[in-house]
Amino acid sequence: MTEAFLCDAIRTPIGRYAGVLSSVRADDLGAVPLRALMERNKDVDWDMVEEVIYGCANQAGEDNRNVARMSSLLAGLPEGVPGTTVNRLCGSGMDAIGIAARAIKSGEASFLIAGGVESMSRAPFVQGKAKSAFSRQAEIYDTTIGWRFVNPLMKKLHGVDSMPETAQNVADDYKVSRADQDAFSVRSQQKAARAQKDGTLAQEIVAVTIAQKKGDPIVVSKDEHPRETSLEALAKLKGVVRPDGSVTAGNASGVNDGAAALILADEGNAKRFGLVPRARILGLATAGVPPRVMGIGPAPATQKLLKRLNMTIDQFDVIELNEAFASQGLAVLRMLGVADDDPRVNPNGGAIALGHPLGMSGARLVMTASYQLQHTGGRFALCTMCIGVGQGVAIAIERV
Repeated sequence: MTEAFLCDAIRTPIGRYAGVLSSVRADDLGAVPLRALMERNKDVDWDMVEEVIYGCANQAGEDNRNVARMSSLLAGLPEGVPGTTVNRLCGSGMDAIGIAARAIKSGEASFLIAGGVESMSRAPFVQGKAKSAFSRQAEIYDTTIGWRFVNPLMKKLHGVDSMPETAQNVADDYKVSRADQDAFSVRSQQKAARAQKDGTLAQEIVAVTIAQKKGDPIVVSKDEHPRETSLEALAKLKGVVRPDGSVTAGNASGVNDGAAALILADEGNAKRFGLVPRARILGLATAGVPPRVMGIGPAPATQKLLKRLNMTIDQFDVIELNEAFASQGLAVLRMLGVADDDPRVNPNGGAIALGHPLGMSGARLVMTASYQLQHTGGRFALCTMCIGVGQGVAIAIERV
């Protein structure tokens, strides 16, 4: 089977909700890493890109007309390069990479770009159509995150718990204490702070330049979401689901904006365009779980992938686990037999510190893992994340 190689990868900084990137449209944001890939890979014939595949979870606002295609055109890729946008909610960016890798492995394609984009700050309100003529009812929903236009049968059969409620369900069902969640979160912030300070994260990032009506443009070159905190500070926060609950704003991921893009190619095209393969895509697996505890999804997805690859969790030098919530992250690690503070897990911080722009996050995990393998000389990395409505996705890569 043809091998699929990750040859280059770059992302924007991650912005906070209503923060520094909130003025940037999703399609413009998605164009930034594509343009950066073009600028730093001068020997590539960009007419040869067979597909741009982007993940995006919303697609209800400025990202609604196939944001992959729009971002490609805005970035200056040739008009002949097609684009498609995929939606597996939080796992969209990782799914995009998996789709591209499978196309290469099957021989149906040989040179693609995959990634993801999300502007949660700019997610619109949506209004449904009237159910009858002259109706005075109006259903309006905020599309930033979570359910809208709920199917009554879905609610009856599986419930429509909000994301924080699913995290609290996991904390309760899997006995994940508040103290452990807060400790996990502090570690994430500390690792991200160190990675920002020593330049580890900077190697992944291309700055976003935002023009102003007056004065010089704003240049955003670092992740905005990380913040200094402590166990004492986190302990003062109230539960977001119920007063005595353990899930808080401090042990959950953020609502964020960002975009990432990765070049995937077979060996022939990598050589042809002077690209240096960084990692081999070994495989991807998905799994379904009860929606009320969607956060445990990475465990069965990883187990399925490990079985398919005939590998064990101990073989991985890096584990990038998306920290949607500390409760689900810890539950997953324990289900996989990994210690809460295993140094392999999110060595440069996770989504609690860095943020979670839904459609971009899965692509960022794979990107960050590939950079970390190059930095440390490790061989294998596992990237995995939970997905709303009860799914998990996992992908394994090998440094080359």
